[in-house]
Amino acid sequence: MGSAAAGVVHRLVQRHETLATVESLTGGSLAASIVDIAGVSGIYRGGLVVYATELKGTLAGVPTDLLSERGPVDPDVAAALAEGGRQRCGADWGVATTGVAGPEPQDGKPVGLVYVAVAGPNGGEVRQLDLDGGRDHVRAAAVIEALRLLAERIHDADVQDPDAQGSAPDAQIPAPATNHP
Repeated sequence: MGSAAAGVVHRLVQRHETLATVESLTGGSLAASIVDIAGVSGIYRGGLVVYATELKGTLAGVPTDLLSERGPVDPDVAAALAEGGRQRCGADWGVATTGVAGPEPQDGKPVGLVYVAVAGPNGGEVRQLDLDGGRDHVRAAAVIEALRLLAERIHDADVQDPDAQGSAPDAQIPAPATNHP
């Protein structure tokens, strides 16, 4: 996770942009992987751990009707978490995780169903993951995939606007290795 987080932090430092995290199933491990990187204080605004469903609404700004209709494990909820964190923390980028780590299914959703989302200056993206393995593996893979999605979105922003502050059009952000299909 360190190299994935380091790549994201490095690019955001170069771009003079900030980041916020909103986590459910990862319970703070995404934020921890980011703040482990030296120099992060210039770009990391903060994060929310909204494990309880109602906190997704009250703290992260997810519409309560969306939560009541679809539950917390949903792509639109993931997108709302990322955008809510971005807005509430005053950051350029927001990244979020929600899903079922197990050991039991939740609200009819299977173990390993995870959504990671990124909201940025040019919109957002949600990715569905269907992860195998135990609880620890699902949570760790969710962190890696959230960082991967963020790295891809930052790269896309570099390509769209190569003259952005401090950006270099040929800069590469390493994609983290994963152990799932």
